[in-house]
Amino acid sequence: MRFRGLPVSEGIATGILYIADTGAAVSATPDEVKDAFAAVAAERFALAQRLRDAGRDQEAGIIEIGGLIATDPSLANPAVAAVRDGTDAATAVRQATEAQAAILEGLANRELADRASDVRQVAHAVIDRLSRSGAAPRPAGDFILVRREVSPADLIELAEAGLVGAVSVAGGASSHAAIIARGLGVPMIAGADPGVLAAAAGQLCVLDADSGELVTGPEAAQRTAAAPVATGQHGQPQPAGPDRTADGHEITVLCNVASAAETRRGLAAGASGVGLLRTEIPYAEALAWPTLAEQRSQLAPILSLLAGAATTVRLLDFSGDKIPPFLRGAAAPGGAAPPDEGAGLAALLTHRTALADQLRAVLETGRDTDLAVLIPMVSSLGEVSRVRDVLTQTAAALGTSLPRLGIMVELQATAAAAEAFAGAVDFFSIGTNDLTGQVLGLDRRDPAAKPALAAHPKVLALIARVAEAGRQAGIPVSVCGDSAADPLVLPLLVGLGVTTLSVPAARVQRVRAWLRDLDTGACAALATEALSAGTVDEVWKLVPPI
Repeated sequence: MRFRGLPVSEGIATGILYIADTGAAVSATPDEVKDAFAAVAAERFALAQRLRDAGRDQEAGIIEIGGLIATDPSLANPAVAAVRDGTDAATAVRQATEAQAAILEGLANRELADRASDVRQVAHAVIDRLSRSGAAPRPAGDFILVRREVSPADLIELAEAGLVGAVSVAGGASSHAAIIARGLGVPMIAGADPGVLAAAAGQLCVLDADSGELVTGPEAAQRTAAAPVATGQHGQPQPAGPDRTADGHEITVLCNVASAAETRRGLAAGASGVGLLRTEIPYAEALAWPTLAEQRSQLAPILSLLAGAATTVRLLDFSGDKIPPFLRGAAAPGGAAPPDEGAGLAALLTHRTALADQLRAVLETGRDTDLAVLIPMVSSLGEVSRVRDVLTQTAAALGTSLPRLGIMVELQATAAAAEAFAGAVDFFSIGTNDLTGQVLGLDRRDPAAKPALAAHPKVLALIARVAEAGRQAGIPVSVCGDSAADPLVLPLLVGLGVTTLSVPAARVQRVRAWLRDLDTGACAALATEALSAGTVDEVWKLVPPI
């Protein structure tokens, strides 16, 4: 059978079909449902103890509430009884949850009414646990992952366990899962036909992410055609830069990573270092802010690979499609907060210990690197000042040198006010994915969102403004969005004067080759013409193939 989808990470792969989840129904026995509630409770109590040990008593108390909810017979028993009567487990848990949540939401006491969201979070965790336990075991060899929504954490966790391709029913080319797939060099399609969830797991299949098609039960000829280009054949290690254009201008190529696997791949392809380390990806399903010990453990394997190399670590960016459960409507330390208002940079800056913990972990594990710290989603100078104060205090306490501090320019208003920010930071890093989405009114999960849209004249004008502000202030300007590796955008960035590019690890070698064929004078003329265009289609037609 053939299942179509949107190509989001190119390549062709052959492997066993691994359906990690299916439809909404979950098959489980009454005892398995009861055990799932107990396991969720145990998980929350264990996390609460770790937080308490770290001196974070307020958060520990919040997490313990979830554990108590999971042990409450008035929630678990109706779900168990419904399963015994023939209801599928997911439906049974949801019905029991909504009955309890409705009671709580009707209470006059606002603090108790807010517990309704905690009840729903427990139910989500129980269903997720039951779904995982009911899923088919992961194949032993190369496999192609199929999920209703593939997450970035899925890809990182499975990157070195046989994953050669991924198919997601949800999402688009600018989702963070697609970005991680491109960094790992894992072929992936998104927005796939939901019928793929009902395909027979365990059969051989071919994923052609260039044409956007998954073929199950392929003929021998198809398997043979796919084999030479399957994921995993990365070629020989390449010497690191610097790289130069055809007319001798130096361009630094770095890589975007969220895992040790991506870092190794980017360095092997000749990247001069890491221009964007996404620290939040491992915590997509976290129940609380990561502890200092957890962050040390996450960062150390990556930063140990980067001794002496340029390394830019982005602070936790819990925004957009990366908001973890503890910030999705749950009560945050210090009070309840709506999902959007309680997430993002504001949440990091207002938490009692989260910023200091992360900066300490970064400074401790990044001692041997050429370290820089990057602030995401900046909208005010006050945010920069707050981070710089804590960074200075933390570095002084550890006796380490003070790393460079920069900001992600990914909000339209920040880009428009780049001159005001230039004097307060050591560098700019333009995040074209979010900037393009905001300018054009596209959610990054929208299938219409793609890196090449950064060539839109309105987006290019903002990039040009940031680049000029950097030049005037004498600070470096880089682009770390995926558009830096897009052939329709790369010449325009070079033409606008961008001299540092941070790209998906799997595309480092290709970008370095493209740069050697570019002439900066021709690129500058092209960028000038593109800025005067009316539409992105007009710009795409201007860009010659590279």
